[in-house]
Amino acid sequence: MVGTLGSPRTGGIDVSSRAPFGWAPLVVLFIVGFVDRIEHNLLSGVLPAVQQEWGFSDTAAGSIPTAAALAAAVVALPAGYLADRLSRTRIIAVVVFVWAIATLGSGLATGFVMFYLMRVLLAAAENIDNPASGSLLADYYPPVSRAKAYGLTRVTTYLGGVGTLLGGVLAEAFSWRTAFLVMVVPGVLTALLVWMLREPRRGELDRLVATGDVTATGTATGAKPVTEPVTEPVTEPVTEPGAQPVTGPAAKPAFSRQLRQVAAIPTLVSVCVGLSLLTLGLAGIFYWLPTFMVRTLGVGTAAAGSLSGLITVAGTLTGTLIGSWLGRKWHGTRKGGRLLAGGSGITAGSLVLAGALAMESIAAMTALVLLACSLMSIAIPNMTACLADVVPAAARGLGFAVLQLLITVGGAFGSLIVGIASDRLGSLSAGMYILVIPMVVGGLLTLGARASFERDARKVMEEAARG
Repeated sequence: MVGTLGSPRTGGIDVSSRAPFGWAPLVVLFIVGFVDRIEHNLLSGVLPAVQQEWGFSDTAAGSIPTAAALAAAVVALPAGYLADRLSRTRIIAVVVFVWAIATLGSGLATGFVMFYLMRVLLAAAENIDNPASGSLLADYYPPVSRAKAYGLTRVTTYLGGVGTLLGGVLAEAFSWRTAFLVMVVPGVLTALLVWMLREPRRGELDRLVATGDVTATGTATGAKPVTEPVTEPVTEPVTEPGAQPVTGPAAKPAFSRQLRQVAAIPTLVSVCVGLSLLTLGLAGIFYWLPTFMVRTLGVGTAAAGSLSGLITVAGTLTGTLIGSWLGRKWHGTRKGGRLLAGGSGITAGSLVLAGALAMESIAAMTALVLLACSLMSIAIPNMTACLADVVPAAARGLGFAVLQLLITVGGAFGSLIVGIASDRLGSLSAGMYILVIPMVVGGLLTLGARASFERDARKVMEEAARG
């Protein structure tokens, strides 16, 4: 039945619960991110085989993620605009179906140009669903659960290392085209699953938490069961079948004004710029890591893809568990506790990754890359939860769009920088070392965001309490 997942557990919204709408929405959005990132990372695993078939340079190979990221950056802010005004579940479902079709096109490409264009289309489609997903999570889960919710969905960025593993194995066992064709089916099935999600009322959970508007039985006073998804903008009272009229949110401000309001949040700016610099380094280094293993350490394509993917997955899971624990322990007990945990992990992990690239044995490099991934992944359950806390509900789609825009732009040039350095200097590792510096700076910037976090988060709850 359409729209049945994500209904309030008790018929009303129980704000005393850590998951008043249940955990099904989190599972579905986790699947979206996981399938998305697996497909995205296939290219890294199959890259040696694709280069062998079409014979293009490292600069051309590095430009694929750059062009794709720039296309994604173009749609980032419009995607946030739409996420604040239209049904977010429908946006995500349609987008997931589109990138499943683009994946099919990648596998059926008859030449490098067609393949290139499919990767660009895919990246643009992928970026449209991120603001909607980020906004939805804040309306499904209260502040106490957001570190867990955002941590599990954002961890998919790194769990997508499974795609590198899958790509390398399938490319060697069958062909690189097989890797893309296999991913079409889970893409289509995921789109159908998202279509079944029920759209929550925008900002209602924040209002109930801020006002403490809850009965002795744990059901929000005056809250009506959500029986139909609401598509915004809403300027008139919304009447649902079988329910009393509920006043909808006021008309949205003009896009330019709303963007200025979001950009004026100090914590958001510091964290977004910091994560953008981190992504610049990660995108470049991990895109080329399997190729680095093949060329420098003499590892086979399948083994390189498998090692790179397994390192990323294991390190990410370890770091996320540690980060979730630290986030719970330090949030409210240390100034900007979540940012302290995440920023420290990013800074230390970046330095360890630099050491890993100097290793001459695959075992030593694997161990250090694993440690670096674990440290940097401490940020995963903490950074986006902090952003959800400092951006008002009515603008969260745009807030996450700003984050996605800066992350996308940051990641756009990492692979290209390494590719150009490799062609000009004759050393793949030289380009990878260049990217360590912005990663460290990114960690320090996120630590600096602690100065404004508590003030920005308090403003959001005060605004929610005013209704």
